[in-house]
Amino acid sequence: MEGLSRDGDIIIGGSFVIHSSFRFLQPSFQDVPGRISCEGFQIRYYRDVLGMMFAIEEINQTPNLLPNVTLGFRVYDSCMSEARAIMGTLGLLSGVNSTVPAYNCWPHQLLAGIVGDLVSALSLPMARMLGIFHVPQVSHGATLSALSNKLQFPSFLRTVPSNKFQNIALPQLIRHFQWSWVGMVVVDNDVGEQGGHVIRQGIEKNGGCVTYVVKIHLGYTKKKVLQVVEVIKQHSVNVIVLHSPEVHVTALMDALYEQHITGKVFVASASFGITPGLFTRQAWELLNGTVGLVPNTGQMAGFWDFLSHLHPSTSSGETFMKLFWEKAFHCKWEQSQENYTTSGDIRPDGRPCSGKEALETVARDLFELNDLSYTQHAYLAIQVYAHALNKLMLCKPGNGPFVNRTCANSSNIQPWQVLHYVKRVNFTTTTGDNILFDENGDLPAAYSIINVQVQNDTFGFVIVGSLDHSAPESQKVVINAGAIVWNTRDSQVPQAVCSEHCQPGYRKAPREGQPVCCYDCLPCSSGEIANETDAAECQRCPDDQWPNDRRDMCVPKVIEFLSYEEPLGLMLTTTATFLTILAAAILCIFLWYRETPIVRANNLGLSYLLLLALMLCFLCSLVFIGRPTSLSCMVRQTFFGVIFSVSISSVLAKTILVIMAFKATSHHSPWRRWLGPNTANRVVCLCSAFQIIICTVWILKSPPFPEMNMDAKEGKIIFQCNEGHLIFFYCMMGYMAFLAAVSFIVAFLARTLPGSFNETKLITFSMLVFVSVWLSFIPAYTSTQGKYMVAVEVFTIQSSSAGLLGCIFFPKCFIIVLKPKFNTRRHLIEKANYGNKMIKS
Repeated sequence: MEGLSRDGDIIIGGSFVIHSSFRFLQPSFQDVPGRISCEGFQIRYYRDVLGMMFAIEEINQTPNLLPNVTLGFRVYDSCMSEARAIMGTLGLLSGVNSTVPAYNCWPHQLLAGIVGDLVSALSLPMARMLGIFHVPQVSHGATLSALSNKLQFPSFLRTVPSNKFQNIALPQLIRHFQWSWVGMVVVDNDVGEQGGHVIRQGIEKNGGCVTYVVKIHLGYTKKKVLQVVEVIKQHSVNVIVLHSPEVHVTALMDALYEQHITGKVFVASASFGITPGLFTRQAWELLNGTVGLVPNTGQMAGFWDFLSHLHPSTSSGETFMKLFWEKAFHCKWEQSQENYTTSGDIRPDGRPCSGKEALETVARDLFELNDLSYTQHAYLAIQVYAHALNKLMLCKPGNGPFVNRTCANSSNIQPWQVLHYVKRVNFTTTTGDNILFDENGDLPAAYSIINVQVQNDTFGFVIVGSLDHSAPESQKVVINAGAIVWNTRDSQVPQAVCSEHCQPGYRKAPREGQPVCCYDCLPCSSGEIANETDAAECQRCPDDQWPNDRRDMCVPKVIEFLSYEEPLGLMLTTTATFLTILAAAILCIFLWYRETPIVRANNLGLSYLLLLALMLCFLCSLVFIGRPTSLSCMVRQTFFGVIFSVSISSVLAKTILVIMAFKATSHHSPWRRWLGPNTANRVVCLCSAFQIIICTVWILKSPPFPEMNMDAKEGKIIFQCNEGHLIFFYCMMGYMAFLAAVSFIVAFLARTLPGSFNETKLITFSMLVFVSVWLSFIPAYTSTQGKYMVAVEVFTIQSSSAGLLGCIFFPKCFIIVLKPKFNTRRHLIEKANYGNKMIKS
């Protein structure tokens, strides 16, 4: 196995991904299996190793940290292979290239612990092995939350956050952009399976949907990669979550470009450490606009100077340094390359490397110093070991942490002793970050949100926000949206929804057989509102409130009653006043001409009583108008019923007296003793008494009262009079109808009597009008509500009263005022004689 090393008093091992892939020939079972060879040297990965070397060099030059102790290192390349990672770990434990499990061949140097690996899939088998021997392992990139389990991995720690928070933070990031319809690409191993499941649960918990989950792996054939592409192509999803190390996705990106599947926005988890060198220029076009998470990264003071002085002739690890040099300057060393595996990226016809190339002119772009994620965490891992070893060295016998308060032997340090101190380190870095592991070996979770921006053929990262689990709820996700460059035509935030958002006033109605993110927007039902976007249910307004036109707010209901101020109430009031004045004018005419024959012809007292009753009928209609009160509700129906009964009783009495007058023409007729005012008074009093009794019992037993009717009419509160027990109302109206029917029948039977001595024809017609109006009242009253119901009753009262007034009194007033020559006794007697002859014939 290729590696690089530097001697020292204490050795820190390392397992780093330097090559992005490997080649392994399937065994034939006839020959000895060949070794796993690495391919695809990546400068971005090699930078992590240089970060470790820089940290060790810095510590060795720091006088107050591990004085008189020199740190060394030995690093192996795992090249994305679990088998290589395990072989490298066994080599570090054994101290020789020929791995011997559970046997230490280190001569005099001490192995304090191991740094690595970058990805969880490689760190996992290492942690199982190192946990058995209690050798400390500090990873600079493994985020799998299962590694926090100290029962299974007792010696594992890391300088990056666990993806336990990342898998919560990523759905929060997706929700921030209001994306609810996404796809997922996860790596085909346990890490991708577990992490992808948690991320999917988080997205669905936040109201989103994952329409598909596809797996990808470095070892997939082209046919299998195209199957993944076909799934992505079949779905119209604009946002795709990438939960995989980038090496597994490189072939997928190229295949997507070949199939012209562009315009997608990728959301990368922290495990997707974007390495530009891994991707082709076509893949850059697809990755432009990607939003992703990276662990919070600080600055590494002096790192640039360290990098700018690198040279194959002076730097450790000549093999990897020469590979770096070839890739950096597109050249090739003249000496044989048989001693190390080439990356395969150097063209055979490349120009020779001279070693005089100016590294400082290209180093910043080569090493992508604008994003030191994972490299700085490898640097921190070395700092952790240094501070742990420093505290171990400073231990004084009798104050030690081990049995009998002993300290570790500085000349024979055991890895489990170093692990004790590593777990308890507590120091502050030069950038002000506090390094303190929790009981699970994790640091506080905090991520930076980056945006990939490809401009002028340059691949760059821009930090556009942060995710901090320890921050207050309102500050957990902070994003500068204006700094993000999207991979869309209009550079706007892409839409990722199955259905458009439901605006306030609408609710979501899930479509049958489809995910919860696919729904229709239905308007809230009557009396309900939705005051937020994408409301699952509408809320019902209180009884005294009603939705506004947009149905996004409850507003107070309008209180409705027939008021004097509105046009309808004003018109009815004016009509009632006019008719009252008209009735009063007719009464005045009758009083003024009371001695004339036409006034005296039909019981003068009953005429006066009927005119007064009709005046009160017109006035009682005003009680129905205006804001209902306890008194008005109690009085209006009962007063109306009694007055109308008096009016109809007067009409009935008039008719009866006319009939009696014609029956009592002979001096010996028994009908003569019934003639006179007493009979009329008895009829009126008797007929009205029944109505008075009904109304009195009504008021005593169940008096009407004002109430607010909340439900009768949408959007309005009807301020009305509750009539109490409706049986009394029906009895009152029924008795009045009975009187009207009797009056109409009696008048109809007497209609042929001479008109000079009776009013039967006029009464017949007036009662016909009266009955017709009240028969029309019944359907009109029952089909309306609120103020219009009151208006119908008021109109009916006024119309029927006006019918009585007009039909009975207008013809007489016409003769009295305009035709006085017919208002004589002689004219009346002539008409009477003519009428008698007609009757006899």
